[in-house]
Amino acid sequence: MNQISNTNFSSIEQMSGQLLKNKSVAVNQAFEINKKSFQDVLLEQQNIAGQDTLKFSKHANERLASRNIDLSTTQLERLETGARKAQEKGINESLVMVDNIAFIVNTKSKTVITAVNDSDDKIFTNIDGAVII
Repeated sequence: MNQISNTNFSSIEQMSGQLLKNKSVAVNQAFEINKKSFQDVLLEQQNIAGQDTLKFSKHANERLASRNIDLSTTQLERLETGARKAQEKGINESLVMVDNIAFIVNTKSKTVITAVNDSDDKIFTNIDGAVII
């Protein structure tokens, strides 16, 4: 049996040790790069949530225009607050009341489906919760 006695070759043990050492260093570096405090993660998530503003469907925009409903900035903020509270409670299709205006909001898509004011019939179907702001 021929034995190779050249020192240019590494043994299996040497190679596996080197591989494990390199892997350990890489994992530690990745951990340090991705390490964030709870507060950083919370603020990041709040900023992302703040970017999800309420949208109005084409139907809702038509209803607002045909019923001469003009929303003030305060009313819009209250509507968004109501929709967020409905979503937090697990409501999917919510009736959100702001002053004398009723909105049907799909909380998953953050979309106002329709709007109704005092002059219309007040029958609401296919909702699973209501928020009065």
